[in-house]
Amino acid sequence: MTALQITSMKQFMNHLLVADTFEPFLLEEAVISTASTFTIDGHVNQEFYGNDEDKSSLPAWEFRPWNELKGLCFDLIKGKRTPLFFRFVLHLMPEKAAALLEKEGCSVAPSDIRALAVNIRYDGSKAMLTTGTSYHTFLLSKEPDAIWDRAFKKYLDGKGISYEEL
Repeated sequence: MTALQITSMKQFMNHLLVADTFEPFLLEEAVISTASTFTIDGHVNQEFYGNDEDKSSLPAWEFRPWNELKGLCFDLIKGKRTPLFFRFVLHLMPEKAAALLEKEGCSVAPSDIRALAVNIRYDGSKAMLTTGTSYHTFLLSKEPDAIWDRAFKKYLDGKGISYEEL
């Protein structure tokens, strides 16, 4: 787990809500507090698609892609006043997570990893990004955590997002 504090909020918010920087992620949850507090559950509601539809048209993931919901989040955040608070829980898309672990030669099977996640938390003045790894079962190895921490910092660096490691 790594904690990173964003050093340029305007730049980061553009990356988060406008640019395609976070397209490889799925949204588990969003909580946005402005004049009211809004909570978005990113789980896919399979019931919405009914029993009659072709199963191949159903979303492949447990959560909705970030790019499908970031516009809604942007609409809730934009305005003359900054939000009081927001939190986003994002998961790297499973196929991208598996590819990353395999590329890095991880000894833990990708099927043992539930998610490579990042929590984005804004408290009214600063944003903190915290990486995390969720497992399907208890594992002694912390190798996936280290791989994810390095990869996420490298990803932010490649996108030009400035941060301080805490």
